[in-house]
Amino acid sequence: MSLRLPDYGRTSLADLLPSIGAQLGMPHTDDVIGLPPSEKYLVVLIDGLGASLLDEFADQAPYLASLRGRQLTCGVPSTTATSITSLGTGLAPGRHGLAGYSFWYPPIRQVLATLRWPAAVSALDVQPQLTYFERLQTAGVATAVIAPGHFAGSGLSTAALRGPAFLPVHDESDRARRVELTAQAMSLGERAVGYLYERNLDHAGHERGVGSAAWLRRLAEVDALVRAVRSALSDEVCIVITGDHGMVNVPTDNRLVVEDEPTLLEGVTAFAGEARFRQLMTAQPEAVAARWRDRMGESAWVRTRAEAAAEGWFGPLSPSLAPRFGDVLVARSDDGAVMTRTLPREMSLVGMHGSLTAAEMEIPLLIG
Repeated sequence: MSLRLPDYGRTSLADLLPSIGAQLGMPHTDDVIGLPPSEKYLVVLIDGLGASLLDEFADQAPYLASLRGRQLTCGVPSTTATSITSLGTGLAPGRHGLAGYSFWYPPIRQVLATLRWPAAVSALDVQPQLTYFERLQTAGVATAVIAPGHFAGSGLSTAALRGPAFLPVHDESDRARRVELTAQAMSLGERAVGYLYERNLDHAGHERGVGSAAWLRRLAEVDALVRAVRSALSDEVCIVITGDHGMVNVPTDNRLVVEDEPTLLEGVTAFAGEARFRQLMTAQPEAVAARWRDRMGESAWVRTRAEAAAEGWFGPLSPSLAPRFGDVLVARSDDGAVMTRTLPREMSLVGMHGSLTAAEMEIPLLIG
């Protein structure tokens, strides 16, 4: 597989809300994506929907496939916490600092797991910059998020999506209620931006694998949800459907377990990230990178942080946020993973993401 770098500043997920803002008259913004003009936009984010997956399984999602044409890239790493923060802030990862599913957080000298946010860590400290939703609200645009109810006030939601009205979904299988909430969101103002989050496709991919019967059922359900939303909203609402990353199935015989090769962890003080994008903290980045390059060969792109930043993996990298990103980065270039027995749940996953392959980096841009 070839390295797919993000298209920051042109057609990345971080450019979506600023492009919508430009259409709504926000100052100092440009619609670099090229969206249809409207006074109301609904962003539907389908967790785990890569562009190539929609192409391959188009028969299971005929409505979404009928809109297929353009695409975006997510940021690096290609994972939910990083992508949702790029979407919500309009910033590349190097500017917002949510550096992965888990990453080194210097103020507590620990790895911060973004989906299990510790109570002692303030999301406003981790990501203090205004979200783009807050900017839109200041400009008089009504904003709302439609997402699972228990996301309200979570660390990740606060860091990435604070500002909008939160319309909670208590039963994700209740399609009619989700459509009703979406319609409510789009009626909040003459100019409005809504965000509808759908996560079940990603869960099925992780647990059963892309293309599994469970995953295909979820894809069909997502297709039906988006079709129902489009039918319920007036034509004045422009619906923009995208994903946060793609996904690949990782075979059990292509999983490197670091405990089985302890020399790989010599000099490594912290081990973070996801199985397809490991972030290693070390005071000896050159030596550790060389050791990993010798071991991985062509099965991974191994970079020091400086090398990755120079290649544009994270966009412009703020000096204050740089220490959150691994001193050494190990991104799988094949269908493999780098595992650890200290994360037993991860060992059970089938579908994974995080690296810089096209299958993970490219996400659809569908206009409904």
